[in-house]
Amino acid sequence: MVFVPEFGWAGLWQAVFHSISAFNNAGFALHPDSLSQWVGNPIVNLVIPALFILGGLGFIVVGDVYRTRNWRKLTLHSKLMLVGTALLITWGSVMFGLLEWQNPETLGPLNVVEKLWASWFQGTTPCTAGFNTINTGGMHNSTSLLPMTLMLVGGGSTSTAGGIKVTTLCVLLLATIAFFRRQTTLHAFGRSLGLDEVMKVLALTTISMLLILTGVFVMTINHDGQFTDIAFEVTSAFGTVGLSRGITSELDGIGRGIIMTIMFVGRVGPLAIGFFFATRSVPKVKYPAGQIYLG
Repeated sequence: MVFVPEFGWAGLWQAVFHSISAFNNAGFALHPDSLSQWVGNPIVNLVIPALFILGGLGFIVVGDVYRTRNWRKLTLHSKLMLVGTALLITWGSVMFGLLEWQNPETLGPLNVVEKLWASWFQGTTPCTAGFNTINTGGMHNSTSLLPMTLMLVGGGSTSTAGGIKVTTLCVLLLATIAFFRRQTTLHAFGRSLGLDEVMKVLALTTISMLLILTGVFVMTINHDGQFTDIAFEVTSAFGTVGLSRGITSELDGIGRGIIMTIMFVGRVGPLAIGFFFATRSVPKVKYPAGQIYLG
């Protein structure tokens, strides 16, 4: 209904390609400006995000929803994913619209309806989708931090998305709340989470942040450019998103090698690599407890 009327039979191939690319959170488009030509098209702004949101939720969540069709019967993982994804998309869409509403390089030239569609699209696509309907390089520096945050979080476990995952963010927030409430266990939707989950998300987040910071540091040494552009590029690579502020073509072989390495680690998963190198051993000596001061 969009590509075929405009491009003829070649549009059928484009429709299939963009649908597969969206569901797999690849972000590859057949146009130099991605999907910017259809910034105000309702079908493109509904179908493409629906596909990459479904792919980003994960097969376990989609299967759980299809099987139970009852909120109370959903697993804790599915509930956290659905609520977390909805909150992130709402926050990203609203904040993008507020920050970029008058920017002449992004939302400024559009009418009100197109601005709303573009805000919705740009609020959802950083969760590892990779498409864009506006000039990403024209965003304010303050706005660039918004998609960087969403790209870092990514989508769901066992999904086509990258990032540290939505459930990781949820567990981190629950652990923080539990700390201030002096609780020893985490609770969500009538279920509890153990220490193992907290240890895993702490390890995953630490490894991910160290990887991103190291990548940004090495990239700044190798490439003279705006710090925001470099940080955006590295974060996008880690989240396997594909969004860029326009410096990808300016990178030399070393810079592209760094980006590819970060993309590989982001796709395989920092925690998976950590488990691969980790060793399991039974402690032979039990040490007395010690105390350190934190914060």
